[in-house]
Amino acid sequence: MLRKILAVDDSAAHHQMYKLFLSRYKNCKLVSAMNGLEALDKLAQEEGIASSSSTSTCGDERTGVLQRVQKEPAYKDIPVIIISTEGKEEDTIRGLKMGARGYVKKPFQASELHSLIEKITGP
Repeated sequence: MLRKILAVDDSAAHHQMYKLFLSRYKNCKLVSAMNGLEALDKLAQEEGIASSSSTSTCGDERTGVLQRVQKEPAYKDIPVIIISTEGKEEDTIRGLKMGARGYVKKPFQASELHSLIEKITGP
């Protein structure tokens, strides 16, 4: 079964990095969005997204996207992982309380992201 992972990040270089990190999975397709609005469009267009990795640099935008994903019946079961440069404990707690299934702080190791993805979606 093909897993689609949506990465939301304002850096094209990070999208290339995510693509490289996810290349180890034969059944995985990366869907990229540069901001929260584009992410919501991708969710509406792409069927079967298994998880969403929200890495937008704007905390308010990230919060808004997470709230929309949690409220939409079609999206509410999509596990969300937040990857952020914001490393304060309260940011992590807030994201997890809002429904994110994981929070990874940049910079991170590929193994950290792999472990979290596998924990949430399976190997």
